[in-house]
Amino acid sequence: MDVSTLAGIVVGIAFIIVGIIINGTLQSFYDLASIMIVLGGTLAATMVSYPFKRLVGFTRVVKKLFFSSEDKPQDIIVRIIELANIARKEGLLALEEAAYGTDDPFLQKGILLIVDGTDPELVRNILETELDFLEERHQEGQGIFETMASLAPAFGMIGTLIGLINMLRKLDDPSSLGPSMSVALVTTFYGSMLANLFFTPMAIKLKYKSSQEILLKEIMLEGMLSIQAGENPRIIEEKLKAFLPPKDRLNREGNNPVEDE
Repeated sequence: MDVSTLAGIVVGIAFIIVGIIINGTLQSFYDLASIMIVLGGTLAATMVSYPFKRLVGFTRVVKKLFFSSEDKPQDIIVRIIELANIARKEGLLALEEAAYGTDDPFLQKGILLIVDGTDPELVRNILETELDFLEERHQEGQGIFETMASLAPAFGMIGTLIGLINMLRKLDDPSSLGPSMSVALVTTFYGSMLANLFFTPMAIKLKYKSSQEILLKEIMLEGMLSIQAGENPRIIEEKLKAFLPPKDRLNREGNNPVEDE
């Protein structure tokens, strides 16, 4: 579970509530009509913006925000070096069994292409195309949240205009102007809070997760091509470590899977 996403939302809501209570009451910030205008309008406009088949998978995108498990690049490098050692000792054909033993479809596809004797350039082209479409699918999920982030404040303003129109209709009653103005501004508050505490941060988090997944796939791709080229596992390790910042690189003095030949 992604603790930082849930913790950030909880902490953000808590600070907003405390800030409201310090100088006012929560009751003054609750208005059902405003909630319906902002939330309902945002959801409806998002449905207009995207095909239904894209929105059906939206729940999977939300689930990924909170419950996705990320492989560590170091673990991927360890796995690649293990495969390199197998190929060095037993040949490329021995990798077929290892391919069916992995739960990563991208890695499995690459290994099977290598086992089948596919030209290295063709292997690169196939897997890079896979990466391009993976990134495009990720951008669709990010785009939905970005769209909602741009729509929520707009519907907050629409709700404010509705409130102001209703307020102007009661100008003959000065005592109603203050409460009416308060309700009108609540919708702007809802729109801004949804955009800045939920939708925009979620889009940013999805973009981060996407970049991390793409990084893992790029490590796999470079590693598999190096195995196909018959490079020494020690050289492959050094090559793959270049993808990582220095503090995250494997330490040869620690747990290192590369075997001395």
